[in-house]
Amino acid sequence: MREIGRVQFVQIQRSSLKLGNASHEYYDPAALLRSDHLAVSAAGAFAVMPDESYIVDIHNAMHPHTRHNRDSDNGLSVGFTSHYQAMRERFGAHLTDGIAGENIIIETARRFSLADLGDQIAFQNPVSGQVIRLNVPKVAAPCTPFSQFCMCQPDLGGQPLKETLQFLHNGMRGFLVALPDMPYATINAGDRMLINDEFAEGGA
Repeated sequence: MREIGRVQFVQIQRSSLKLGNASHEYYDPAALLRSDHLAVSAAGAFAVMPDESYIVDIHNAMHPHTRHNRDSDNGLSVGFTSHYQAMRERFGAHLTDGIAGENIIIETARRFSLADLGDQIAFQNPVSGQVIRLNVPKVAAPCTPFSQFCMCQPDLGGQPLKETLQFLHNGMRGFLVALPDMPYATINAGDRMLINDEFAEGGA
């Protein structure tokens, strides 16, 4: 497997980032919480705090208001600093790394599509050498509230909304990662992200 970047930071969503009601939803990133360590299991993700306590991600099946959906494999997500740079160039400086809510942010200079990543990614602790392998089922589709947040236009609609959604699709907004049945494992800031060139279509 080949390294494509390092984990810049990990984070969880303590509660939903889409607020409001059906007639007027809006995006608010205030519920994001960064950490140096992310504990993951088949149920989903937990932030590991400095006092070694755990805070549950909203997509974890154990969260009291869980948004976990096993059919959609939405228990964990990965984003890239290169994608955020592209978003800042289009939308502005408020699109800071991780603000879309991905659990794992990878520092890398190039952009990635689903084909580039292949069917499986891995994270390796550079000290212990431990490797965690995860399946990549699909891209994280952008939503209207986040698109409006990007454009700083709460009533964005029509063709401008369509163009924004198209730009954020195909992996720009990140990727959903399937969590297999597994014991607890930890993904840390500084870990190496690896892909298998045998299955990935894109080059380095």
